[in-house]
Amino acid sequence: MDAFDPAWVALRLSLKVALWATLIDLVLGVALGYLLARQRFPGRELLDALLTLPMVMPPTVLGYYLLVVIGRNGVVGAWLQQHFGINLIFTWQAAVIAAAVVAFPLVLKGARAAFESIDTQLEQAAQALGLSPLGVFLRVTLPLAWRGVLGGTLLAFARSMGEFGATLMVAGSIPGKTQTLSIAVYEAVQAGQDDHANLLVIITSVVCIAVLVAANKLTPNRNPLV
Repeated sequence: MDAFDPAWVALRLSLKVALWATLIDLVLGVALGYLLARQRFPGRELLDALLTLPMVMPPTVLGYYLLVVIGRNGVVGAWLQQHFGINLIFTWQAAVIAAAVVAFPLVLKGARAAFESIDTQLEQAAQALGLSPLGVFLRVTLPLAWRGVLGGTLLAFARSMGEFGATLMVAGSIPGKTQTLSIAVYEAVQAGQDDHANLLVIITSVVCIAVLVAANKLTPNRNPLV
């Protein structure tokens, strides 16, 4: 059982990081997805492109940008260190931030597509019946869009589980503290520990496949004939 302990430690840390990152993405992704789906304003598509950028940008480049922002000499990092004594670099919280940034476009795109597929006449009817804008969102819009939102959220969770490049740059590889499954696989391969790497790969694959199957089940079928 001792041989399995490092793998389970890495799994627990990966699940912890992915869960927090996904929760952050869910809140921000739903809010911004709704904004982009319902509001028309100058620069809307530019904002969408900027928010989607982590999907196509190399993770190491994202890691560098995060270092510029939350590093000890970064814009936010220096302020946190000076006023609160908080250092995010090489902590599991930094891993959460990295995973959240990388996976965010998946929630955003899923939420926006789900909101855009809703007939706005249903929302207008609810408003005509006296519901407030918040009430319309909570009682009409979100219940109609929940499958698309949840599908994107599950994909973001799977992506957070597999995040490597940005996480390694801002959180490092500290066993039991910041070494997630993907980083543990890299370290095991580098150390020639093939058996340990195989175990880590199997665990990661099983978790990600389970999440993807659930996401496929929950994503609305776009073909009405199927």
